[in-house]
Amino acid sequence: MVVGADLGSRTIKVAAVEGGRLVDFKIAESGYDPHLQSLKMMKGYHPSRIIATGYGRHLAKRHFADDVITEIKAHALGARHFFPHCRTIVDVGGQDTKVIALDERGKVLNFQMNDKCAAGTGRFLEIMSASLGYALSEFGFEALKGKDDIRISSMCTVFAESEVISLKNHGTPKADIAKAVHISVIERMLAMLVRIGYGDAVVFTGGVAKNPAAVNLLQKRIDVEILVPEPPDIAGALGAALYGETETVKAPAGCTD
Repeated sequence: MVVGADLGSRTIKVAAVEGGRLVDFKIAESGYDPHLQSLKMMKGYHPSRIIATGYGRHLAKRHFADDVITEIKAHALGARHFFPHCRTIVDVGGQDTKVIALDERGKVLNFQMNDKCAAGTGRFLEIMSASLGYALSEFGFEALKGKDDIRISSMCTVFAESEVISLKNHGTPKADIAKAVHISVIERMLAMLVRIGYGDAVVFTGGVAKNPAAVNLLQKRIDVEILVPEPPDIAGALGAALYGETETVKAPAGCTD
């Protein structure tokens, strides 16, 4: 068994792989000590190797991981496991958005990453749902009920929240504001996709891929099939585990490095 651990900004995901097959996974909040949370999640596993990815991968390497892999490569491997022919990946996590282009063999050709600002990420949606009084789990469903009459123009989370408050105070229906928030997120994704380029299908990974409005609105804007793994937020952890298993197979007999 090889375990991949994705120490993200908001959550930790671990995935266990045997013979190229996903046998178990877990997802939990990162907490203050993500490496301790990761170790707790892996209790009961007896892995031959642990490969870390995500924001906390180097912390994991110091404490328990045998090796690390970049988020870009991990998500490419994870997405191709779910959808072997995929060429474009959009990953939206807690604090960043990644768009990755692959060649026909699954190798990374190019990528774009928005990690300088929370706008358009899971954290952005979290803040906006709280401002509108929605639970995060219902935010996307409510947004689908809204009209397309308004837009959130600010690229900054703080100013966007001010726009939301102003719209509320003018009596704009909550569902309409929720839809406008989601459209602003999709427009940021779309700009990155256009710069990278995309074909006839896009794999959507990360926690935001669980949001039905995000998936629906992206599908409408780019008019290609959106493929969502189940579950979408373990792609990085799965890719890390698959990488570890492949590297173990390649390692010479007796090698423990």
